[in-house]
Amino acid sequence: MACSRTCSQILGLSLGTTALFAAAANTVLLFPNWDVTYLLRGLIGRHAMLGSGLWGGGLMVLTAATLISLTGWRYGCFSKSGPCRSMLTALLSSGLAFLGALICFITSGVALKDGPFCMFDVSPFNQTQAWKHGYPFKDLHNRNYLYDHSLWNSVCLEPSKAVIWHVCFFSALLCISLLQILLVVIHFINSFLGLFCNLCEK
Repeated sequence: MACSRTCSQILGLSLGTTALFAAAANTVLLFPNWDVTYLLRGLIGRHAMLGSGLWGGGLMVLTAATLISLTGWRYGCFSKSGPCRSMLTALLSSGLAFLGALICFITSGVALKDGPFCMFDVSPFNQTQAWKHGYPFKDLHNRNYLYDHSLWNSVCLEPSKAVIWHVCFFSALLCISLLQILLVVIHFINSFLGLFCNLCEK
């Protein structure tokens, strides 16, 4: 049981740290090139505005991490909790963290698939230029912008380096949420082993 509690302490701390990183990455996505004017003008993509890294991979995972840590340290109302109560807490915290991380993972994946929200030229082959804000890579079926780096600086006109900003931070969110899912699975297994050992001791 001592080993299981130590594992819960480490997992709680690790999940809490990843939650803070997820919230930070999503916050940065709201300020392309560290410029607040895009947010004030409503020129932020829907994936970043959804804020899955803030409330999903951030707040939900952080809440679960707090519960896991309290269980591991046997603090407060968890100081004398029995195996059944600890298992119930583990199930609730694991479910909450898994849901938050999964939402963040799916949103980040879709965001990378659709590409950044930026200003681009809708008539590159016409003499009259027309600019609008949207997702220029979403309907680009013949070329994948993630692999074709020549598109990164030629399609999006504003913000500058919009593609790099988008790919870097949504990739970070994707990796963070994947790590969170892995940590949740480990916590779930650790909780079951802890319950099994406790029942065997009795």
